[in-house]
Amino acid sequence: MHRKILVTGGAGFIGSNFVHHVLKKYPDVFLFNMDVLTYAGNRENLRGITDPSRHILIESDICDQARIERLLREQDICTIINFAAETHVDRSIMGASPFIWTNIQGTYSLLEAARTVWLEEQQLGEGDCCFLQVSTDEVYGTLEPDDPPFSETTPYAPNSPYSASKASGDFLVRAYHQTYGLPTLITHCSNNYGPFQYPEKLIPLMILNAVEGKPLPIYGDGRQIRDWLFVEDHVRALWMVLEKAQPGSVYTIGAEVQPTNLEIVDSVCALLDERFPDSEYVPFNSLKQSVTDRKGHDRRYAIDSSRIRKELGWAPEVSLKDGLASTVDWYLAHRDWVNQVRSRDTYNAWMKKNYQNRENSA
Repeated sequence: MHRKILVTGGAGFIGSNFVHHVLKKYPDVFLFNMDVLTYAGNRENLRGITDPSRHILIESDICDQARIERLLREQDICTIINFAAETHVDRSIMGASPFIWTNIQGTYSLLEAARTVWLEEQQLGEGDCCFLQVSTDEVYGTLEPDDPPFSETTPYAPNSPYSASKASGDFLVRAYHQTYGLPTLITHCSNNYGPFQYPEKLIPLMILNAVEGKPLPIYGDGRQIRDWLFVEDHVRALWMVLEKAQPGSVYTIGAEVQPTNLEIVDSVCALLDERFPDSEYVPFNSLKQSVTDRKGHDRRYAIDSSRIRKELGWAPEVSLKDGLASTVDWYLAHRDWVNQVRSRDTYNAWMKKNYQNRENSA
């Protein structure tokens, strides 16, 4: 008997890595993958999955509550893991509506479907039911230089429409556990990087711009601090949470390594210097270009992941050095994937809209 899991947003960056990981490691799992396939959701992210007979891609909006209810009933699904989200801060600043729709209304629709089928109708499938909300450390806001890292008890203080919408979704998840007894879990991850990340994000953008001799846009002074977590380490943590955590639990997940954005860019450039020593653009960090900073840009994130380490036995296995090298090599080896993503009108329009007024303006 297969364990049936509904994965939402499973054609996106973290979701698709989760799908690859679970199908490879756990032969008793069947995944129903619901993704609306917006700009960041990509069928190509699912190419080469282990045992496609245990995976069904459903092109649908998570706000379609009736469809989710039918799926839970008909397939006896007892686990939902919600990756589906609008996630790009700059996009949320320019237009918050899709973030409100997906991150709040979508989360509500999933919760209501789960409550209706699992609790009202008592259709519980096989085993214990669980709703896992995959959230972000950005709901906690920003840290001052001497502030302690974010932990599970840090008050929410979101500073962008994106993080505010994720915080709202989290509050709904908590409320459904407290009010209805829905078995929920929430995780807050730090910045992820690795294969299949949409190339508008910092690390893939720097890799691809550098090898093409394009400017490397650095927001403000580039000294913003992030905790960088290799995506494979993150999905391992999520599986441990699903398997071991008690309903109502919250976990912060990070590698506890906090370089500045400038240090990340310089590390990527150094890796490219090694791989292309004869390039006319060596040293690649000479392509760095300071541009106008993001509005309300959070200055520092840091994660205290001691709870998940102690309670569930998780720890990151991939160092930042090795993870960056692996990520650089993945993007260099998958130019067909890169070209397919960047050929879309939505990608080109966004890059022009976001950067055309920033270049040389800082």
